[in-house]
Amino acid sequence: MSFAALEPALAVRERHLHDLLAPLDSVIVAFSGGVDSAYLAWAATRIFGPAAFCITAESPSYPDHHRQLALRIAREFGLRHEFVRTAEMDRPEYRANPVDRCYYCKNELYDVLSRIAAERGVSAIVDGSNADDRRDVRPGRKAAREHGVLSPLDEAGLTKADIRELSHRAGLPTWDEPASACLSSRIPYDSEVTGEKLRMIERAEDVLRELGFRVCRVRHHEAAADDRAMARLEIGRDEMPRALQPDVRERIVAELRAIGYRHVTIDLQGYRMGSLNEGVRLLPA
Repeated sequence: MSFAALEPALAVRERHLHDLLAPLDSVIVAFSGGVDSAYLAWAATRIFGPAAFCITAESPSYPDHHRQLALRIAREFGLRHEFVRTAEMDRPEYRANPVDRCYYCKNELYDVLSRIAAERGVSAIVDGSNADDRRDVRPGRKAAREHGVLSPLDEAGLTKADIRELSHRAGLPTWDEPASACLSSRIPYDSEVTGEKLRMIERAEDVLRELGFRVCRVRHHEAAADDRAMARLEIGRDEMPRALQPDVRERIVAELRAIGYRHVTIDLQGYRMGSLNEGVRLLPA
């Protein structure tokens, strides 16, 4: 890696990342295809070559949009890449969707990756948590600690902005990708996670992307009295005026009703990361 052309403080942080990884002889990267894990997979592959195993977990909560991005990055940057199936949907604790749902998901993932690491003699499992994640509700960090998973981006002090800049310099197409999260994050806590809801959410978000919206979420709400689904759309604030144009608005409503949503609303606050965590109180992860 070349650090010379970077802004000095960022160069120090990137070198720290390199120094954290280099003593290992092999790693498994929990690789979703998002901004952070893509950069980590790229950096690990530069250091370890084929001894960097970039593994993507497939489950009903993993959108195909992310799958295609992971495949593209693996192909274009020569990652040693594979998919594994995870079974968090088989866990009643996960389906119940408590505020620490992410813990059960990550616990399942790291169970699977730990078995692979033991079978292959891999030194460490690493994830894409970054320094900014310390400020958000992240129950999955507890599962990472319990499994001895390392978070080198966080330990190196790299923020999301840092990772975007480094990704841009590396030529990674993820450098300006919107923040990503699993489909279950669109369902309010304590509302059951089901395969049908996840399919509806994914199809609805595909509609928005096909209409050209880059930053968007479809939050899936249901009225307890009649179990009718409502889609609450969070759209990037700069994109919201277009969503309200009559022809675009009518197409969104028609296509989401065809998917099964009885009501379609737009949240006037626009997209903000982790909106369903607003007001949530958890013990430190």
